[in-house]
Amino acid sequence: MGLEWFVSFRMSFPDEPLCMPPDRDVEFLIELLPGTRPIAKRQYRVAPKEQELIKENIDELLGKGFIRPSSSPWAFPVLFVDKKDGSRRMCVDYRALNDVTIKNKYPLPQIDDLFDQLQGACVFSKIDLRSGYHQMKIRPSDIPNTAFITRFGLYEYTVMSFGLTNALAYFMNLMNKVFMEYLDKFVVVFIDDILIYSKTEEEHEEHLRLVLQKLREHKLYAKLSKCEFWLDQVPFLGHIVSKGGIMVDPGKISSCHGLEGAEVVEEVRGFLGLVGYYEGLLKIAKPMTSLLEKGVPFIWTKERQAAFDELKKRLTTAPVLTLPDLTKSFTVYCDASKEGLGCVLMQEGKVIAYASRQLRKHEVNYPTHDLELAAVVHALKIWRHYLFRNRCEIYTDHKSLKYIFT
Repeated sequence: MGLEWFVSFRMSFPDEPLCMPPDRDVEFLIELLPGTRPIAKRQYRVAPKEQELIKENIDELLGKGFIRPSSSPWAFPVLFVDKKDGSRRMCVDYRALNDVTIKNKYPLPQIDDLFDQLQGACVFSKIDLRSGYHQMKIRPSDIPNTAFITRFGLYEYTVMSFGLTNALAYFMNLMNKVFMEYLDKFVVVFIDDILIYSKTEEEHEEHLRLVLQKLREHKLYAKLSKCEFWLDQVPFLGHIVSKGGIMVDPGKISSCHGLEGAEVVEEVRGFLGLVGYYEGLLKIAKPMTSLLEKGVPFIWTKERQAAFDELKKRLTTAPVLTLPDLTKSFTVYCDASKEGLGCVLMQEGKVIAYASRQLRKHEVNYPTHDLELAAVVHALKIWRHYLFRNRCEIYTDHKSLKYIFT
């Protein structure tokens, strides 16, 4: 596929969304708890330069039709958050509204499950939607609930806004509906990130064309500067995906190399935010997470330093993991000690996943036989979705377990 494909779909990559989004199968709802009365907060004081930014944002959003003047009894203050490029984004503090909103239970996909679909893929493209939230309308009757207050007046959103509690769920629902016929075949979607994967370049040309046609059909717009095409490896959800497997994205963990510890709660929170990208590390972080609890004094103990050092080591030395082939058998290696349980899932001599956990209080006094069996049970539980109705061999260094079924 040459440049002609880009020319054909150029309108899917505008510099800015061209207009209000169309009516879609999914619209954003704000369903309130019974008996909820309108909430009106006072505006926050901001610096003069921030007032200028607020005015610029209001003018831009009004011009696009994304907000409109409001006479709502609701009102929420404006604040700013820092973006990765150093600029600042205007947001509305909807915490009080979120507290009285009924939570939408539409599921977000588990990252590991998404990666499982990529086995055998060799060519990748990634599409990032532009201001994805602004590409979905709010139900007209719920628009007044989004009102925000500034020194320039009261305004309300006509499209979904950042900070609303159910925004992720509704947008994930929309994206699944749009790409339903392609999911688990050659498309993986996580909110506004779209990954197209193929086994050959010929397949990828057709797959990419189908995805771009869907975007054009549904008037969903992407940000070209954040899109990547025809790659043999691609960063996606904090990992590097390639035909060789998946590994931790070095760009996400480069900041860890110079860290020696934490001195304030904000540093702990930032580090744990990075840890949260990766499956299985939060359990190791348990001594540190307690520092985020209200009323807990900041004391950097040896236990917390040890947890920090272990997390840093695992983040910066994480191996490449092979993607599973569900048509082949698996091998599970299990071990246990007085410190915890550990297991490794492998296929044809290549590692697919690691897992470990600390012993629970009631397990500390288990005899060796029971601990080794607990490690096997732990592995079978967490990897059941791979092992169910599939042949597997389990290796343990405790010989007596071989007679467990006799």
